[in-house]
Amino acid sequence: MPAALELTFIGGPTAILEYGGLRWLTDPALSPPGEYDGLTKTTGPALPPDGIGPIDVVLLSHDQHSDNLDPAGREFLPQAGRVLTTPEGAARLEGNASGLEPWAEVEIRPADGPAVTVIAVPALHGPPGAEPVSGPVTGFVLSRGGLPTVYVSGDNASLDVVREIAERAGQIEIAVLFAGAVQLPHRFDGAYLTLSSDLAAQAALILGAQTVIAMHFEGWKHFTQGADQLRAAFAGHGIAARLRIPTPGEAVAVAA
Repeated sequence: MPAALELTFIGGPTAILEYGGLRWLTDPALSPPGEYDGLTKTTGPALPPDGIGPIDVVLLSHDQHSDNLDPAGREFLPQAGRVLTTPEGAARLEGNASGLEPWAEVEIRPADGPAVTVIAVPALHGPPGAEPVSGPVTGFVLSRGGLPTVYVSGDNASLDVVREIAERAGQIEIAVLFAGAVQLPHRFDGAYLTLSSDLAAQAALILGAQTVIAMHFEGWKHFTQGADQLRAAFAGHGIAARLRIPTPGEAVAVAA
């Protein structure tokens, strides 16, 4: 039986998703290690930009931070069929970028087969009130009849947001969660800007997701928690079997 979702992890927040007859790319961070707008990238992408292949849709949670869209990622965007992101991000990027307000829906149709519905869902990149500083961020829910529903969190740190998504979007079978427990001591009194390992496990329970693929916890200096903390947190909540931690360059297949 073919996989319902195949995710090839490139590094950081970046992965190729093969779902519904389409190829999707999350937050393209494709530059080599270095300093980008004050953030330090420690590892390069597992695949170079010219090794990614054709992309139908880029799911860009936000464009204003270099760990989600670095220079090489920005250069890659015009190669995709289209880019879905925040309205503010689309206005800055122009070209093939479309902005979606929270809970807006679009349908993306492959060359052969039914369309995939994409819902833009809220994300909060920090504690309540962080938006004027961190800027708007979006997550995405992908669904198609006969396939499990997929949630891509983007840089969200709020379980209240996760609860709203669980209530409004219905059953989420697969959750791609951006973790890493990002903290900036000089902002927000050290509050998390992305999910900590424990919050990621709680998010999985709230969503009822049976498969959780964790990303955005390595490759940049500002992450404070990695794979070991994620495994410990999911084990502590009794859901270790739900967690998948991908290896850069390798594919994770999730059955229907």
